[in-house]
Amino acid sequence: QVQLVESGGGLVQAGGSLRLSCAASGRTFSSYAMAWFRQAAGKEREFVAAISRSGSSTYSTESVKGRFTISRDNARNTVYLQMNSLNPEDTAIYYCAAGSSLYYTRSSYNYWGQGTQVTVSS
Repeated sequence: QVQLVESGGGLVQAGGSLRLSCAASGRTFSSYAMAWFRQAAGKEREFVAAISRSGSSTYSTESVKGRFTISRDNARNTVYLQMNSLNPEDTAIYYCAAGSSLYYTRSSYNYWGQGTQVTVSS
């Protein structure tokens, strides 16, 4: 089992940047694929980006390509989401997730953090 704690959210102006972190407990972090999802008010939770166990493969949804970068540090049991060129449509609660499969569906991930709020003002 793994516990996930996100941090780094906040209020930023459009065009700004934030880096989210997700710290995982346990000694098996490197055995999980990791992902970031987000949920805007009144909308379904949606996939943002995912990274393989080793970090050699990453995937992201079309709307964040070229702006967001997912990375991980297995020595620190941490996954990151660097978010640049933020716009108001990126406003959401961002969730970190861990699972056995590198995929874009919620059902692929067994463990979830509590989320961190990102608000982008225009």
